[in-house]
Amino acid sequence: MTVIVVATHNAKKAAELHRVLAAAGVNAEVKGLDEFPSYPEPVESERTFEGNALIKAKAAVAATGCIAVADDSGLEVDLLNRMPGVRSARWSGPDATDESNLQLLLAQLADTTEDQRTARFVCAMAMVTPDGAHHLVRGVMNGRVILTPSGENGFGYDPIFIADGYTKTNGELAPEVKDAISHRGQAVRKVVPLLKKHLGKR
Repeated sequence: MTVIVVATHNAKKAAELHRVLAAAGVNAEVKGLDEFPSYPEPVESERTFEGNALIKAKAAVAATGCIAVADDSGLEVDLLNRMPGVRSARWSGPDATDESNLQLLLAQLADTTEDQRTARFVCAMAMVTPDGAHHLVRGVMNGRVILTPSGENGFGYDPIFIADGYTKTNGELAPEVKDAISHRGQAVRKVVPLLKKHLGKR
């Protein structure tokens, strides 16, 4: 069976991508980077989600020889000039954790009103094949940030983000519900026909 490498060490993100690909009927074995020998990973030096996703996917193909899917995603808060943006995973510094990033963002948004905290999750996803072909897609989930974290599902900023049309945070939503509306779920579903087309040629 063809192997698709998901270029991440984030087990929760890899599992999320695996769920959506499986639900879409992609006939391949999906593996995260932890299932391959380690390799020097590239610096995410681009200023766009798309640029960073492509860097990661190209490096994964070069190291594994497999089709690679990589995403770069983050939270854009309008009041903060669309930051953290591409720095979402490192918002609180080089030793950032999900919790430290979340707490810093909450501190920066203290004393704001709910209507001021409009935001969106953005996911750019790159698919790169061993022959050098690449594709880029994007998914966006609009919503707002709340100041009291709630829920233990998901990861990152999920406990403080409520998508438009919902009353629960991403951290409270069941995985299949979040997959159906999330920025990453949208991006993966756009990648699926590209993957199927490539696999059909083999």
